Amino acid sequence: MPDRDAYPVLPGALAGRPKLPLKDRLRGRRLGMPWSMPDEVFHQPLVHKRGLIGDLYFIGDPALARQVLVENAANYPKAALELRLFSALFGQGLLGIDGDLWRKHRRTMAPAFDPRAVATYGPAMAECSEAFVRRWDALPDGQVVDAAEEMTGLTLSIIARTMFHREGEGLEPLIMKTLEDTPQLSDFNVLDVLPLVWRLRMKARERRMAALFRPLDGAIADMIAAREASAAPPNDLLSRLIAARDETTGAGLTAQEIRDEVITIFMAGHETTATAMAWVWFLLAKHPAEQARLHAELDQVLAGRTPGQADIADLPFTRRLVDECLRLFPPAPGMSARVAAAPDVLGGRAVKAGAYMVLAPWVLQRHRRTWEDPERFDPNRFLPERSEGRARLATMPFGAGPRVCIGQLLAVNEIILILATMAQHYVLELASDAPVELHHNVTLRPKGGLPMRLRRRARATAAVAAE
Repeated sequence: MPDRDAYPVLPGALAGRPKLPLKDRLRGRRLGMPWSMPDEVFHQPLVHKRGLIGDLYFIGDPALARQVLVENAANYPKAALELRLFSALFGQGLLGIDGDLWRKHRRTMAPAFDPRAVATYGPAMAECSEAFVRRWDALPDGQVVDAAEEMTGLTLSIIARTMFHREGEGLEPLIMKTLEDTPQLSDFNVLDVLPLVWRLRMKARERRMAALFRPLDGAIADMIAAREASAAPPNDLLSRLIAARDETTGAGLTAQEIRDEVITIFMAGHETTATAMAWVWFLLAKHPAEQARLHAELDQVLAGRTPGQADIADLPFTRRLVDECLRLFPPAPGMSARVAAAPDVLGGRAVKAGAYMVLAPWVLQRHRRTWEDPERFDPNRFLPERSEGRARLATMPFGAGPRVCIGQLLAVNEIILILATMAQHYVLELASDAPVELHHNVTLRPKGGLPMRLRRRARATAAVAAE
């Protein structure tokens, strides 16, 4: 297939390269956004450029990505600037810390995200999805909704229930308001590279964030205190974080550390899952044959009932479809940069200390040397026989190596359960033929929303009635 653009898009589906003002192009180059990528990164294993902050190496080869993120990860820590940015937003959560403190938090939190723990969150995910179906049922058939906004509301409900059990329902309006008012990374710019400017701007941000989060912080502190005093706290993520102990030292997280991790999970978790679900609905609307296969599998396995954790293994096409959606539209397409702590050799090229490694899932997952016809939506790419021999880091929508997203299993299960629940009852059609433009601010969202028309499925309605 001939290349259409340096910024790959699905044919006829999305608007091309965004026309950005200078300030946004600078932000894009600093944060590794897809539209700032040189054309050749989609063809070459390693591309070297000089940028405002020094040497930049754009990595397109999964083997080189593995060298940086896995095999020699100790030599490639996260960039200090990025840690400062995330700590300004999230406090001392996993995204904003490094070194021994990060290792302590990661070890302590890991059991709360292992497969057995994640399985216990499944009922809340399915219940929230069913509640959303009932809310849609109250709308007239053919109602136009903003699918991106709807999925943001749904995933917020899910994370609130998963984190705070039933108390999360009452907190949803406060959580939503807090998250909506939180500054985005686009509020940061190249001036933040300058230490003196950063310190001055940081103080102002800290005051703003403290005032913004004060009501939510108070509610979280009250719940932490109540759970610590309870002989039978609810089985939610907050209780697991409170009870968690470092397997090496036996120490737990402080109340402030728990708060920071809760905020990180909310900020990073619900937004990425909501974005992924929006693109799932978009791709299904563009590909009716794959949508029909999805419906056939759901009807055969579930027959209109609410899916549970155990059903995920019996929905192989649904899983492949989700994997392909995450390949084409990774929720965080311009993953964090790494900085070489010491000289290294990468792809036969000498790399100096201080050089930046740019590892973008958007590039790796559409790279011409790794993927055949990379812009085409094809869930069967992930059939076992077609995946054999493919490099593991050819797809990495949640990162890779020691700093792989701790909640990746939770996120994938959530997407599958949402899809399996809602697609039994509804088909979403694009409400307009207008091209959908991309907006990237850490996550990749449809610019201006994603208007879609709700259509009820007769098969799902009949199955539910029969029960």
